[in-house]
Amino acid sequence: MPKRIAIKDHLQEIQLVSQRCIAVLVMMVLLSILLIFRLAYLQLANHDLFTTLSKKNWLDLVPLEPTRGLIYDRNGVLLAENVPVFSLDVMPYKIDNMPKALADVAKIIPLSDDDIVEFQRQLKQHRQFDEVTLKLRLTEDEVARFSENQYHFQGMLVKARLMRHYPFTNSLSHVLGYVGRINIDELKEIDITNYSATNYIGKLGIEKYYEDELHGTVGYEQVENDASGEAVRVLNQIKPLPGKNLYLTIDSKLQTAVEQALSGHRGAVVAIQPLTGQILALVSEPTYDPNIFVEGISNKDFQALQQSPNKPLYNRALRGSYPFGSTIKPFIALEGLSSGIATLDYFIFDPGWYQLNSNSRVFHDWRRHGHGRVNLPKAIISSCDTYFFDLAHKLGIQRIAHILESFGFGELTGIDIEEELPGIVSSPAWKKRVKHEPWYEGDTLNSGIGQGYMQTTPLQLAAGVATIANRGQRPAPHLLFAEQYPGAKAEIQSETMLDPVKIGSESWNIVIKAMQGVITAPGGTGYHFGKIGPYTVAAKTGTAQNHSIKNYNPDEDHEDQSLLPERLRDNSLFIAFAPVEKPQIAIAVMVENDSVAANVARKILDYYLLGTPIIPTPIEGKNADVAH
Repeated sequence: MPKRIAIKDHLQEIQLVSQRCIAVLVMMVLLSILLIFRLAYLQLANHDLFTTLSKKNWLDLVPLEPTRGLIYDRNGVLLAENVPVFSLDVMPYKIDNMPKALADVAKIIPLSDDDIVEFQRQLKQHRQFDEVTLKLRLTEDEVARFSENQYHFQGMLVKARLMRHYPFTNSLSHVLGYVGRINIDELKEIDITNYSATNYIGKLGIEKYYEDELHGTVGYEQVENDASGEAVRVLNQIKPLPGKNLYLTIDSKLQTAVEQALSGHRGAVVAIQPLTGQILALVSEPTYDPNIFVEGISNKDFQALQQSPNKPLYNRALRGSYPFGSTIKPFIALEGLSSGIATLDYFIFDPGWYQLNSNSRVFHDWRRHGHGRVNLPKAIISSCDTYFFDLAHKLGIQRIAHILESFGFGELTGIDIEEELPGIVSSPAWKKRVKHEPWYEGDTLNSGIGQGYMQTTPLQLAAGVATIANRGQRPAPHLLFAEQYPGAKAEIQSETMLDPVKIGSESWNIVIKAMQGVITAPGGTGYHFGKIGPYTVAAKTGTAQNHSIKNYNPDEDHEDQSLLPERLRDNSLFIAFAPVEKPQIAIAVMVENDSVAANVARKILDYYLLGTPIIPTPIEGKNADVAH
């Protein structure tokens, strides 16, 4: 049977393909029409919505750092300023390979080991999207080199900023403190929003205490960015509010003069305006340059400061707790007079020692052969230990503690710096709580001459002698004189008065007259102070033994101090106010391991009251203050 031959119908195939193409074309036209209608709908009906959404993609809200307030002294001398510097900053979130980026940039901008270490430390603590400083204080050449090559360094930029600077360097460091980079612990305490553009915060001193006033309020800019994230233009701005400028009670010229008088010694001086409580000078020596902390101190330099035997970081004026020595005697004398236990007519005979009874310990006077017949004024003038052993025994420790506490000893003065310590006013309860030992009558006798457990700070001593100058009125010691918003009038701070010491006027007169005799009377322990010029002084000398209580031997206490190792020599103290009739200044001077406190005080008073130039006080090497 023959095969059937299949013949293709080419016409039919062409018609079928054409029909399919037409169907596809119709579908494409319909889809295009739908897309056009959808696009028109989106563009016309939802124009505002998608414009807003689009702006959110390329608008950025950038916080603006407020300018930190300046700090001046009472006469308008600038103590803390903001200086412009260039820094190389890094945006870590834009860099994938940080080690390579650092190695590359180091080829055009030299980076020290300290730069890298500090950068790595900051990198561990930085907030998300924060810029981290790699190098501060770029030179003009370094800025130019980086600008020429910036396109190689995505995530790095040169930034102009204001950096805190202390023009007096080492001077005033224990008053001003310093600012430093915000750390993790501080991040938990601050207002994150207000500090969103701030990298530095007050760490110590005035800078820390008045951080809220100095910092200001953050501002914002609305910035338009292009697709690469580069800023195109600023659309809107809320300017930051600068911090307040502060005026301190400090007289910077007096401060510098005090530092010169104390130079080369370890010690502290506090000078107060008696009627107001304004602190005119607050010096702790040795000191340090706070500027090195602003930029980030190296670990090596910090360890050198911290481990120095002279303790330059230690604020002796506020934190140094020292035995009163004989500076305690005017305060105890006031309690004796006020209570009626001591009178002008009451005399004792001082053979050079004191004994409660024939079987008890013998307490020696600083003058081995005694002072003979002594009443209260002579006891203050010649600093008779035997008289004050007797007075302390009759008063008892509770009355001694009460009068000291009424002057503010044993508690914080409330000065506007946070580093202050309260000192110690000892008592039976204190000794039991702290030493776990009973109180002995010998403890009371030692307290009567400012030895034993009683301790004070130079600031407390200055406030105490200012209260004597005021005859019981107690203005609170403070450092802030006025504050001012830039362009506005300064607001002077009002004085705060503390509870007065209520003692009769005659008692004040007796003690103050005796304190004048310390300087003017032959036999006065401050008679070597020298002939006084055209102003009157009321003062009290003091020597605090630098031996432990257990090792203290009164028979050896007055050996030649020059024979002792320098660190074992006694500390010298001096309190004074002048002029007596209308006090302008009250001071407390404490010098460690040297006897020159009275010499330092004389130079300070002469400078402040007479304008006499300061000559640095030589290191004596032996106890020139012959008495406590």
